[in-house]
Amino acid sequence: MADRALAALLPEIRLGTTETDLALRLEWLIRTGGAEALAFDVACLSGPEAALPHGAPGDRPIREGTVLLFDFGAQVGGYRSDMTRTLFVGEPTERDLDIHELVVRAQGAAIAALEEAVERRGDPLPSGLTIDGIARGIIDEAGHGAHFGHGTGHGIGLATHEAPTLGRRAADTPLPSPTVFSVEPGVYLEGEMGVRIEDLVVLDADAGRVERLTRFPREPLVVGG
Repeated sequence: MADRALAALLPEIRLGTTETDLALRLEWLIRTGGAEALAFDVACLSGPEAALPHGAPGDRPIREGTVLLFDFGAQVGGYRSDMTRTLFVGEPTERDLDIHELVVRAQGAAIAALEEAVERRGDPLPSGLTIDGIARGIIDEAGHGAHFGHGTGHGIGLATHEAPTLGRRAADTPLPSPTVFSVEPGVYLEGEMGVRIEDLVVLDADAGRVERLTRFPREPLVVGG
């Protein structure tokens, strides 16, 4: 439902529309698309505001040449989803594209490590500390280690934030299975822009399953035409 709501919103994004208006419209699409509630308040942040990992939408108009970050989720049957996508308003700069690609690559490496671990049946699963280190290492190698200040992920279910934790303070013990958690690395340049890509992943070692539950594309998307 969350995937469909964001897809429906894309053609409606126009220059000059405010963050608040887009957040309200996305909430309406989620609620009328079958969700019983929001998982949490919609975050819609543009330009420099996207550098705030937990900012709130305001009356700032959407401007060309900036990024536009959405963080939101739907609640269905008491269970919650959580996803983040960072879009480009107009043609992105080379720097912004490079950062987007870096974040996608870091997320992909973390999920690939989970897949490889599940394929090695019988071996202990990696810890949340290990998975965080994989994503963080790629961002650090690119020179943006200081620009990734939060954890790589968190469990989700009847609450938006549950165990397990994937972060620098996570326990160095195998991840539980089966479980569902987010994988959401990010890079934030204070006063300029930020990029975060967040998907939910189900991990079930006994079933040999590592699956992204979030279907919305991770490729760069240009909006605001």
